[in-house]
Amino acid sequence: MTSSLPGAVEPTAVVAMAQHALQIEAQALQDLSARLGEHSGEAFVKAVQAILACKGRLVVMGMGKSGHVGRKIAATMASTGTPAMFVHPAEAHHGDLGMVTRIDVVLAISNSGESEELTALLPVLKRQGVPLIAMTGKAQSSLARHSDIVLDCAVDKEACPLNLAPTASTTTQMALGDALAVALLELRGFKAEDFARSHPGGALGRKLLTHLRDVMRSGDALPKVGPDTSFSDLMREMSAKGLGAAVVVGAGNKVLGVFTDGDLRRKIEAGVDLRSATAAQLMTAGPRTIRDDVLAAEAVSLMETCRINTLLVVDAQGHLVGAVSTNDLMRAKVI
Repeated sequence: MTSSLPGAVEPTAVVAMAQHALQIEAQALQDLSARLGEHSGEAFVKAVQAILACKGRLVVMGMGKSGHVGRKIAATMASTGTPAMFVHPAEAHHGDLGMVTRIDVVLAISNSGESEELTALLPVLKRQGVPLIAMTGKAQSSLARHSDIVLDCAVDKEACPLNLAPTASTTTQMALGDALAVALLELRGFKAEDFARSHPGGALGRKLLTHLRDVMRSGDALPKVGPDTSFSDLMREMSAKGLGAAVVVGAGNKVLGVFTDGDLRRKIEAGVDLRSATAAQLMTAGPRTIRDDVLAAEAVSLMETCRINTLLVVDAQGHLVGAVSTNDLMRAKVI
């Protein structure tokens, strides 16, 4: 590795510093996991039970770096089925404590367990009868002693070479918060569709909440012909509608078959006399169809499995109501 760094900085030394920090944090997570399998597991289960039983919200609190972690934990909880919010302890002293009600559960995060802004709130929270879960690295701290449940996130040392900057400790806090969120998610039976409902503006929301009827072509935009339609009229319908295919329908708008650009190429290669042929003679019978009341993501899956670019859409009675192409789904940002 050649050096592009200023001065006498050695790149391999920098990489070694990074690896050392990561090893410390990885070890902290391994230790945390081991404790959960031993004496800390009971407290974790109690915390999960308390949050599941909560009729209000999980209120997360923390100062400094623990506060930044707390905001992320609250956001993760809220997006995975656990109503949650972050309340800044300092602001709580000036009115925001009114956001916390008797039906809530408080998750207080502090590595030292002695954060003044947090500990000063303990008497008020206890007087309200709000269940208090502490996430701390000090089991004998003021926060731990006055909490109903204590989650141990202690670390042997920080990744910071001075053992001062919160690094490994905030990593364990974040990971423990994720572990709580995942356990709660699974116990609530939270599904991908539920996640999408809280992310309607994202790609996942579009994939999971968009119904096929919202993106399919229908009405006059749908290329369809009768079985006796001539080849020239069939091609005119295909060209006019721009789907790259035309549906052949019979009585009651029942799907008989489909004729695509690919079918046209194959007929030409086979030397078929197209000029005298009808749509019924040229079509591929029994094409793939899908119901109009499904999500667009199901159409994507079927098209990928069957390796087709166009899919016909029918109603509950099997009547043709639309068609959708890969390009239609891409424009709708479903794929």
